[in-house]
Amino acid sequence: MATNLDPKAFIRTSFTNADQLVRTPRGLEAPNLGPQNFAQTFQSVQQVGRVNTSSFLNPSVPSVSVQSGDTLAGIVKNYMAANGQPVSYSDALRLSQDVAKTNGIANANLIYPGQRIQLSALITHKENVATIPATNTINPSILNNSSKTLTTATSALQGLGSFIGGTNPLLNKTLDRAVEKGFIPAQDRQAVYDKILGMAQNFKFAPDDFARLTLMESDGMNPKASNNRCHGIIQFCDGPDRGAASAGFASNPKAILNHSVLQQLDMVSKYFEQTGLRNQGPFAGLDDLYLTVLTPAARSETRPHVGLNIAGTQSPYLHVNRDRKSPITRESIVQGLHQNANDRLKIDSSSTEPSATNNRAQSLRVSAYLNANYIR
Repeated sequence: MATNLDPKAFIRTSFTNADQLVRTPRGLEAPNLGPQNFAQTFQSVQQVGRVNTSSFLNPSVPSVSVQSGDTLAGIVKNYMAANGQPVSYSDALRLSQDVAKTNGIANANLIYPGQRIQLSALITHKENVATIPATNTINPSILNNSSKTLTTATSALQGLGSFIGGTNPLLNKTLDRAVEKGFIPAQDRQAVYDKILGMAQNFKFAPDDFARLTLMESDGMNPKASNNRCHGIIQFCDGPDRGAASAGFASNPKAILNHSVLQQLDMVSKYFEQTGLRNQGPFAGLDDLYLTVLTPAARSETRPHVGLNIAGTQSPYLHVNRDRKSPITRESIVQGLHQNANDRLKIDSSSTEPSATNNRAQSLRVSAYLNANYIR
């Protein structure tokens, strides 16, 4: 019987038993396989080849051997996708913090080839999605109207603490800080919060991610933030077809600085509409949200580790390893915005955000409901 079996696959692969596929370094001897299990095992090898950059076990076995080039967030993203619960890269980065904790890894950005990673922390998140009561599930037929998808999903998740209506701890902490710094009048705080939640529902992004964006761009919603070329809470920039022009201030961009945060949020909504944020998939991750502000054209590159075409001098936080000589990638943007937010809000870097687990579960619910086959 002729087969297309690649012998190299078995040089790199060994099996602890018929059901567990383990990737190992070259040079390890592959154990004997019983004939009755060969077909099943070979099928597993082929399947891993299609899904894999992170070389994980059979999806029912929560363990993985790290390969050269793997990242913890990438392993999480691939594992969740292989188990029918695809998540955005931003969600994968959050979940990787839990995986790091369960494995005693001090720095989630630092793993080594050959290291064994237990993924049991992800089982809880899978169950959070899988066990949502049937009375709160969404009829797949309503997902055909993409412009209303998140609105419908949010309504359907009421009673569970929906994604948009969650506690949003990082946004609340950012707003409290903005009031303390005088960026937002105390009497405007609730109105600002409500407007951001409305924008999040309309444009399908996480409210906490908007807080991360503003912490990078304007020290957390300083309406008078300016570098003489870009102005306001998301830094509307001078020039034709740029942010200030989209907000209606092409002829006098610095006039944006005379408007309150509440007023500037209306400008942000207008800008998001004109730059097509709503079209960035069923759920806009932190990377797409930030690129919409920084360089919308860069969103066309969707691979997480590829350098993006972004002009100008940017914050070291945005670069790989915080080195301005290194490129800016989607992954480095997400990592940098999380770290910048942690630093400004004085959040322990071992946790992405206070009480983050509930928000992550809510985000996973929405992502899963929106499109079970979608992978950002």
